[in-house]
Amino acid sequence: MPFISYAVIKALKEYPYINASIDGNNIVVKKYINLGIAVAVEPNGLIVPNIKKADEKNIRGIAKSMVELSDKARNKKLTPDDIMDGTFTITNYGVFGSLFGTPIINQPEVGILGIGAVTKKPVAVEVDGTDTIAVKPMMYLSLSHDHRLVDGMLGGKFLLSIKNTLENFDVSIF
Repeated sequence: MPFISYAVIKALKEYPYINASIDGNNIVVKKYINLGIAVAVEPNGLIVPNIKKADEKNIRGIAKSMVELSDKARNKKLTPDDIMDGTFTITNYGVFGSLFGTPIINQPEVGILGIGAVTKKPVAVEVDGTDTIAVKPMMYLSLSHDHRLVDGMLGGKFLLSIKNTLENFDVSIF
């Protein structure tokens, strides 16, 4: 999840209207990213604590925050501040083996990303100018967004940014 979160944060910086909210007739574009991470709390369902100022953290910082918030959620130690003021949410239904889902926007946010399970799939790849079939890890992403602010073109570009970051991950950032 930290790698996916990193890619999402990068895409939110590129497309700030997805890191926004609608307040009456006003669009409020956030200058910070408080990334909501859905945490399963058995048997009660999900709760969404937020990594505050996630855009100021590196991957290790994101991972550390995820572990801390998940532990607090599962031990019923979250504070109201932990679950308030999110700007965008990620939910991982893939952890339960689901390939697809329809994530529901956590208002007043205008978007949520759903992550499906990573599975091996046969895909066409080009090797030395020749198409061939290879088995690759594949994952489906689902973006739900508020069409009052985010249209399909913007949503598609946002997803493409995430895809490109994940497929071409810069390992030098470690």
